[in-house]
Amino acid sequence: MTYNVLFTSVLVSAQPDGFEPSVFGMIMNAGLVGKLVLLTLFLFSIVSWGIVIHKLKIYRKINSETETFQDAFSRRAQLEQIYNLAKRLKNCPMARVFLAGYIELATQFQATQADSNNEVEGDENLLLEKLDSIGRSLERATAQEVTKLERWLIFLGTTGAVTPFIGLFGTVWGVMDAFSGIGAKGSANIAVVAPGISEALIATAGGLFAAIPAVIAYNYFIYLVKIKATEMDNFSLDMLSLIDRIYIRRSA
Repeated sequence: MTYNVLFTSVLVSAQPDGFEPSVFGMIMNAGLVGKLVLLTLFLFSIVSWGIVIHKLKIYRKINSETETFQDAFSRRAQLEQIYNLAKRLKNCPMARVFLAGYIELATQFQATQADSNNEVEGDENLLLEKLDSIGRSLERATAQEVTKLERWLIFLGTTGAVTPFIGLFGTVWGVMDAFSGIGAKGSANIAVVAPGISEALIATAGGLFAAIPAVIAYNYFIYLVKIKATEMDNFSLDMLSLIDRIYIRRSA
C-alpha cells in the first residue's frame, strides 16, 4: 500500500505541465490527428444512436398496427373491409402486403370478367389459373417491405466493423507521436511516456464505445427483420388460402 501511494505521488508530481489525468483533459491535450479521429468516432456514434432510436419508434408502431391488422384478418372480415383498414395502417408491412395482393386480385377479377363475358364459372376457372400471379405479387411486396425494414441497418453494421479500426489508427498515431516526443526530449522515464500513451489509448476506447452498441443494435434489428419477413410469408400463404376458398369454386 505504501509503495502504491509513493508511486502515485511521484507520477503525479512528475507529470508535465498542462496534463490533466481525466478523460476530458486527455482529449483536449491530444494532437490534431487524435482529435479528428475522436470527432469521427463521435459522429459515427451520434448517427448510430439516432438510427437506433428511430428504429425502436418505428417497430413500436409496426407492432401496434400489426396486432390491429391481424385481429381484423383473423376474424375473417370481408376483404373490402380489411382493405379499408389496411389503407389507414401506414406503418404495418403486413397491411401493405395485403394491399398488393388485394389490388392484384381486383385486377385479375376484372380481367376475368372481361375475358369470360361475365360468365361466373368462367371467372372462377380463370382465377384458378391466375392464382399464381397473386402469389407473385405478395412475394414482391414482401421483398419490398423487408428492404424497407433493413434501411439504415448497413450504417450500424459499418459502424460496428469500422470504428474499432479508426480508434486503433488514432492509438497507433498517438503512440508514434509519443515516441517522437521521447526522442526529441532524449528521456524515456514514466513521466514522459505515460501522458502520450494514455492520450493515444483514448482513441481505442472511443472506437469500442461507438462499435459495441452499434453491433448489438444491428444484430437485434436483423433478428426483428427476420421475424417480420417470416410473418409476412405466413400471411401471404393465409391470404392465398382465403382467396382460394372465397373466389375459386372447383367443379364437383
